[in-house]
Amino acid sequence: MKTRTYVLAAVLVAVVVAAAFVGTYLSKLASSNSNSTSNVLHVVAAENFWGSLVFQLGGTHIQVLSIVTNPNADPHAYESSAADAKAIAQANYVIVNGAGYDEWALELISASNTPGQKVLNVATLLRQSPGVNPHFWYNPYYVYAAVHQMYLDLVSLAPNDASYFTQQYANLNASFAPYNAKINQIRAQFNGTEVASTESIFVYMANATDLDLVSPPAFMQAVSEGIDPPVQSVVQFQQQLQSGQVKVLVYNEQTVTPLTTNMQTLARQNKVEVVGITETVAPSTASFQDWMNSELTALLNALISKSSG
Repeated sequence: MKTRTYVLAAVLVAVVVAAAFVGTYLSKLASSNSNSTSNVLHVVAAENFWGSLVFQLGGTHIQVLSIVTNPNADPHAYESSAADAKAIAQANYVIVNGAGYDEWALELISASNTPGQKVLNVATLLRQSPGVNPHFWYNPYYVYAAVHQMYLDLVSLAPNDASYFTQQYANLNASFAPYNAKINQIRAQFNGTEVASTESIFVYMANATDLDLVSPPAFMQAVSEGIDPPVQSVVQFQQQLQSGQVKVLVYNEQTVTPLTTNMQTLARQNKVEVVGITETVAPSTASFQDWMNSELTALLNALISKSSG
């Protein structure tokens, strides 16, 4: 009987020791996992064009949430949510476009006032103020400036990962080669060609490619702001599309109105090539470069088609 008691006691001791060992192991594992995730920077980008670029810079050392991602909705009309507020409050790094484009994000940043949080306002970086054309991501020089600042900010936030971010930055710059090549090809072959746009989103890219954007600025600005264009600008735009001088009409697929639809119809009736572009990355799973390359290819093909026709 005593033997059984000793055996049972030994078994109980062994179970207790094993349980203690397992508990200690699991505690260490949990601590290790917690430390590994805490080393990952949490980044929030108000829009996915900036989100795509910072994701490529940060790689496995950051987690990125892009808030405005729907290519079928107008980003100008976006309304923030409680989830957006929470994400921004918990982020180490927040990237906004600025220049009045995403005031909701700036309001959430101000409300959360998160200690130690770094914020990149692209408009401020570029020394641009509200009222200017806010579509900075269609200007390649602005893109390069924003990417450089993102790189510096990531290094500042995680200096131990500086060599990793430096390599990612080099890789990202190298990946812009096809994007730059398309811009240079359009500039070389079609500089001075008259084109039109239903909105100011295309102004920066038209300048980069040396295309002659002739559509009335008042019309483009009004559509961008979601208001009715001046009547005279509508008449002038219609006359331009009927003149035979305009080769391509570029329109924003995310701000379609009866008026812009009528302009597309008028363009096609007068054998003007029509090219659609989007305000956010489309598809939303694509990289910034793939998205831009696709749009530039469509523009180039339209110009080639018109010149050969």
